[in-house]
Amino acid sequence: MAPTLPLFLLLLGLVGTQATVDHRMAAAMAVGLCKTRPMDLVFIIDSSRSVRPAEFEQVKVFLAKVIEGLDVGVSATRVGVINYASTVKNEVSLKTYRTKAGLVKAVTKIEPLSTGTMTGLAIQFALNVAFSEAEGGRAKSPDISKVAIIVTDGHPQDNVKDVAQRAREAGIEIFAIGVGRANMHILKLMASDPHNDHMDYVESYSVIEKLTKKFQEALCEACSSAALDVVFVIDGSKSIRPENFKLVKKWINQIIDKMEVSESKTHVGLVQYSSTVKTEFPLGRYNNKTDVKVAVKKMNYMEKGTMTGQALGYMTDTSFSLSHGARPGVQKVGIVFTDGRSQDYIGDTAKKAKELGVKMYAVGVGSAVESELKTIASEPIPEHYFYTADFKTMNQIAKKLQINICEDPCECDSLVKFQKKVEAALQALNKKLESMSERIALLEKKIV
Repeated sequence: MAPTLPLFLLLLGLVGTQATVDHRMAAAMAVGLCKTRPMDLVFIIDSSRSVRPAEFEQVKVFLAKVIEGLDVGVSATRVGVINYASTVKNEVSLKTYRTKAGLVKAVTKIEPLSTGTMTGLAIQFALNVAFSEAEGGRAKSPDISKVAIIVTDGHPQDNVKDVAQRAREAGIEIFAIGVGRANMHILKLMASDPHNDHMDYVESYSVIEKLTKKFQEALCEACSSAALDVVFVIDGSKSIRPENFKLVKKWINQIIDKMEVSESKTHVGLVQYSSTVKTEFPLGRYNNKTDVKVAVKKMNYMEKGTMTGQALGYMTDTSFSLSHGARPGVQKVGIVFTDGRSQDYIGDTAKKAKELGVKMYAVGVGSAVESELKTIASEPIPEHYFYTADFKTMNQIAKKLQINICEDPCECDSLVKFQKKVEAALQALNKKLESMSERIALLEKKIV
């Protein structure tokens, strides 16, 4: 017997909602996770005998997930895959596949070679063959990037230094991923500069998927194109000490290295504070990375107290004012660094900055107070709050801190979050449908 009318309407509403969600999911997947810059991308994957079959499967999952985030096409991104051990095998040529589905299917079919580890030979093959026009590589152009992603878990049995240098000189940007017993010095010899952006290490293949997001962002064009006004607010109190202040300046420049500094894109300002607050240079004074980094190096250490609340107020009211170079309608970003407890109240000024639309990052070292850092940081706090016990490991924070403010509707993080929300909504709807089906079945039994 058919369900009663109210129950039928409820079910119809649930099905309609699921159809709408499915439609939105399909549209999201159709555009990809982000608009990647046009490139010829070649994966160089180690399948030597030290890589167990199950581990090699995890490498293939990683490749597939990175591919899913690419804008694949004949005039967009072309993807190739080199498999190597003692020999090199061209599994996928740049000219072979023009769709993500075809690429992913080809990746799933790759089998490990299970012999030695001739990484240098694999890089040479990429340079001479994989990126060649005969294999689908495009002619050298400022509009087409050449990118190689190397995944290895051991020490190569041949020389990588010279061949990697030749590849970089030929315009190939090299990312080096080390797993388990991988030699960090060898990774550094292969990777492009800056090394912090082009080297990664994971302790085992089981966690290599964690790097997926990093590579989606690294290859995402939309995320690098937004105009930003960025102000660093740097603690120069006496507790830091001169030798550590030099490390702080180096850390600032590591972050600047990742920015697209220009007249139309990112502008950078620098504020130092202790018992007072001082503008080292305002937004827009320098329009290229070199000049900004030179100015950062010239910053003199103030010493004295730690008035973080006062510095936050100064940032909002002065540093981001039109008279200090701020641009109307441009996203504002504040990066606050401190090594200790503030001597004044930070709650009101931190709240005001965020209410005015400033995206706040809080970075603490040593004796910095976690609760204060979290008060400063924007939501979601885990993505905007960073801490390390030692000044010497600040470079790891520079590597993790990703300033991605994207206006593009295909922007990576937003779509990934949307996708997760949709998946959660679908799971909830399915549970409701199962529950309703059970209730209908009970009602039918009672009616019969």
